Amino acid sequence: MEPPENQPGQVAGVEQEPTPSSMDVDTAVFLLGAGVTAITHPLLYVKLLIQVGHEPLPPMVGTTMFGRRVLYLPGFFSYAQHIVKVDGKRGLFRGLSPRIVSSTISTVVRSKVKQQVERLSKTDNVQNSLRKVFQETSQEMIIQCLSRVATHPFHVMSVRCMAQFVGREVKYGGMFSCIVKIFKEEGVAGFYIGIVPHVLGEVLFLWCCNLLAHFINTYAVDESFSQASAVRSYTKFVMGIAVSVLTYPFMLVADLMAVNNCGLAAGLPPHSPIFQSWLHCWNHLSQKGHLFRGSSFFFRRVPVSSQPSIED
Repeated sequence: MEPPENQPGQVAGVEQEPTPSSMDVDTAVFLLGAGVTAITHPLLYVKLLIQVGHEPLPPMVGTTMFGRRVLYLPGFFSYAQHIVKVDGKRGLFRGLSPRIVSSTISTVVRSKVKQQVERLSKTDNVQNSLRKVFQETSQEMIIQCLSRVATHPFHVMSVRCMAQFVGREVKYGGMFSCIVKIFKEEGVAGFYIGIVPHVLGEVLFLWCCNLLAHFINTYAVDESFSQASAVRSYTKFVMGIAVSVLTYPFMLVADLMAVNNCGLAAGLPPHSPIFQSWLHCWNHLSQKGHLFRGSSFFFRRVPVSSQPSIED
């Protein structure tokens, strides 16, 4: 008879490592998410200031690959150094707290909603590959939309905290004071300014990315190709990069609407017109040729219409 200590799957004299509990895994995910959010925050901070059109540094003369002299706007590192010079190193993390809360809430909501969606659809075995893509994308869309509804108020708070750099205001401080200030001045609707273009951009991104990846993997990648499986594994990633460029204007408009007419210099004339709707904002940016403003951190050329003549 087998001794109790030597059950199947165990080795005598060797203690098995305890399996991590779901709580440990969730805590690790939260900590990892908070760390990534903190590390990338300076990038998003500089991006937001460029989006609202704040250019505190003069352009520099550079040359193109064809030898033509043009004016370039300062890149990320020059912009970040300017922020540090004005506000110190801690200034690079203005508006970080709402983003960390937003990231945590998004993780929880996405996990819970995904479990419910999978439970409801687990009995539906879809055989057709295109129908499967439609089903999976629909599920992702539901998860993404609910996550956005839950986290958008914190996105608005973070954007406004960062935009205060333009006019050197102190209107929005900690999260609690942000909540009180927005609710008092704008009501519940103030927490969801800009959510429509944000959701539209994310939904459009999901559908375009998934459908393009499916059609490329199905019709463009030859089965006889030895590396076909490897190519397919990267298709969705590459499509995500390409589609994100096309949907960027939706994100830009959402961020500008979050700041518009909220009492900050970044969202008021003469720095910015007051927009009646997100479509008004879109049309204004389109007419100015600024729909992709802030999409690049480096090699930001001054628009041709704004460039003075450069003498050799």
